[in-house]
Amino acid sequence: MMNRFLNYSQDAIQAARYIGQGFIVTLDHMNRFPITIQYPYEKLIPSERFRGRIHFEFDKCIACEVCVRVCPMNLPVVDWELRRTMRRKRLISYSIDFGICIFCGNCVEYCPTNCLSMTEEYELSTHDRHDLNYDQVALGRLPISVIEDTAIKTLSNAISLPKGVMEGHSGLQKITSN
Repeated sequence: MMNRFLNYSQDAIQAARYIGQGFIVTLDHMNRFPITIQYPYEKLIPSERFRGRIHFEFDKCIACEVCVRVCPMNLPVVDWELRRTMRRKRLISYSIDFGICIFCGNCVEYCPTNCLSMTEEYELSTHDRHDLNYDQVALGRLPISVIEDTAIKTLSNAISLPKGVMEGHSGLQKITSN
């Protein structure tokens, strides 16, 4: 009987410690600034190496199809014709389906003429997935930069966060004896 009472009291004390530990975490989070931004009225500025929508320059492309060979999805569709008089390929059309693209950046990295580049555009949502198939005209349009868009408030990636926000709960002690 006495042994059951001791086990019950130890369980009650351990439960109180768990509740106290949860309360300390709650109080710790109450002292932090909110990290949430009010999208679409506020946007974060993407980092310099952000891999967004691909930009294509038609005049630079030599139709070598390196982008197709290095793409893990075999995604870019390159149509070309061979000009026998010049012994050179002539690009007819170029398209990428962003509904399938995984934005790995291999096509941009291995392009010998640098006709492909990554932009900071990440808002590609549509109601019809067929609208995500971009041809050379749509790929050639440069998006409006987040910094230059006057309709929104831009926030840099390096928002000044108070000390300890990203470090977790280092001030907490381990209460359990596991």
